[in-house]
Amino acid sequence: MEFGKVAPEELPLIDFTLPPDTELTTSVLATAKNNEPIQVHVGCAKWGRKEWIGQIYPPKTKEANFLDEYVRHFDCIELNATFYNVYGPDTIAKWKAKAESNPGFKFCPKFSQSISHIRRLKNADDITTTYYEGIMAFGEKLGPLFLQLSDNYTPKSFPELKAYLEALPKDVPVFVELRHKEWFAQQENADKVFSLFRDLNIGAVITDASGRRDVIHMSLPTPHAFIRFVGCTDKMGEYSIDEARLDMWVERIKKWQQEGLKSVWFFMHQHDERFSPILSDYVTKKLNAALGTNLLRPKFIDQQGGLF
Repeated sequence: MEFGKVAPEELPLIDFTLPPDTELTTSVLATAKNNEPIQVHVGCAKWGRKEWIGQIYPPKTKEANFLDEYVRHFDCIELNATFYNVYGPDTIAKWKAKAESNPGFKFCPKFSQSISHIRRLKNADDITTTYYEGIMAFGEKLGPLFLQLSDNYTPKSFPELKAYLEALPKDVPVFVELRHKEWFAQQENADKVFSLFRDLNIGAVITDASGRRDVIHMSLPTPHAFIRFVGCTDKMGEYSIDEARLDMWVERIKKWQQEGLKSVWFFMHQHDERFSPILSDYVTKKLNAALGTNLLRPKFIDQQGGLF
């Protein structure tokens, strides 16, 4: 993932402190009335990572078996595959079958780029219907959906965004990621769009990327968090910056839990995907300790070929 990437020499100049919660977040959590234990999920964006062979995937694992291995280490996936293709129920059913070995596993499919980037949410009813027909085959393994708007999708397109979101089915949770700087540069734009999300019971993706600190808006229109963490580790064994950043997220999530947060979906991204399982394990271990959860942790292969 290249979004928000900066040169290594720029990292010491960045303030990675998480911004304070917005008034919207405080209000939404205060009225959440959550009496159930918080639901926490940690995963990555893709299962097809050859870098993980010999790390968490057994040596000589074939690409056809990557998903079988992935579900042994994580309880969810962001599923970027659905961004590039609209898959039918038959393909989705095959993916679901591979995840049956992990009862709590959830797929969180991204909306197709044909909807979000090519048609830009206009005249997209037909593709949206086909997209939903496919992903509904996940059944009980379907998590929330993820609509990513392009970097050049500005607040001028608010009417189209509003009309599209209002027409979506209401029985599957949806989170939206905003990227254009004007959504955050003017408070009026932010207030308008996050109020829309709140009124429609739609979540807002928070993306923590080194070079785009404005996207960490800390607004929760619903008592559910969808966090895309973009790490900056570039050398094996040197994880200190990302670990410190993850510690801040664990602290904030614990605060939100105490205030009424019902669920959190935490997805690990790295510019070098070798580090994603390592840092996923780090944040999972920290979340288990802070929240009293028992989240699945990745299992690593030692030099003798066994798991530890």
